[in-house]
Amino acid sequence: MAPSFLSFVSLYGIYLRRCFATSGLTSQFIDIDDHTTIHLWAPNPDHQTPQQQKPALLLLHGFGPSAMWQWRRQAQFFSPHFQVYVPDLVFFGDSTTKSKERSEVFQAVSMGKLMEKLQVKKYHVMGTSYGGFVAYHMAKLWPEKVEKVVIASSGVNMRKADNMELLQRANVENVEEIMLPETATQLRTLTRLAISRRFTMVPDFFWKDVVNQLYSENRNEKLQLLKGITLLAGDDSCKLPPLQQNVLIVWGDKDQIFPLKMAHELKELIGKKTRLEIIQNTSHVPQIENSTQFNNIVKNFLCGSS
Repeated sequence: MAPSFLSFVSLYGIYLRRCFATSGLTSQFIDIDDHTTIHLWAPNPDHQTPQQQKPALLLLHGFGPSAMWQWRRQAQFFSPHFQVYVPDLVFFGDSTTKSKERSEVFQAVSMGKLMEKLQVKKYHVMGTSYGGFVAYHMAKLWPEKVEKVVIASSGVNMRKADNMELLQRANVENVEEIMLPETATQLRTLTRLAISRRFTMVPDFFWKDVVNQLYSENRNEKLQLLKGITLLAGDDSCKLPPLQQNVLIVWGDKDQIFPLKMAHELKELIGKKTRLEIIQNTSHVPQIENSTQFNNIVKNFLCGSS
């Protein structure tokens, strides 16, 4: 591994932290119970007054690097309009637990406890990919607290057949070879599926640096999280309970992790108060690939009338 002062990933991490800080967010650690500690970026409680209260927005990241790597452009864009909370899910970044629970339901309960500790009574939730699974459960568990819901690039309606098709597209045998890359080759595969642009000229030492810096910690626990997902339907039917809230689904038209057909099906399953927005020429991370369009779509939804 290259020394940190030679690592692009380490240097870019410094830049990301500065972006969050200049957006008015501070790095905080909250003990939500006797077993679990959550790290998050959140408004400084010492700098808030009741007159300054804005609507609260909780951002839930996907499988991969910690939250600041996935939500930088959203933290900057939404902070002037919302009280933005950007936690690391359990076993990502600096969030930890002694609990043996490993499901996305546990992640949802942990995020609910976090918002209680922060004394946030009502809030919008936006989740991408795995974070969308968590957002769905939060909306289902606490309809009186969770207001509007944004689900981005998230196959909440995933069946085992969809999982098998993903493995075929990636030409691998196990999903962890995609979601938990250990080599430059595996990370290239993940990037090919998740991003519409191609990075054929990027050298192996860069990919290895990314793997070492962003994918190496808590591998066993993250593997357990993948195996602990409860939403995965075992047959051809997906019986997904609808949500009470207004829901926005945002998807990239070239997504190869969760293909666009899943977005259309999810819209029909999740409730009558659901709308779908498709961002052209983006894949699994439209919030990064076309952040301007993504952010404006979400802001219009959150700020518009029900």
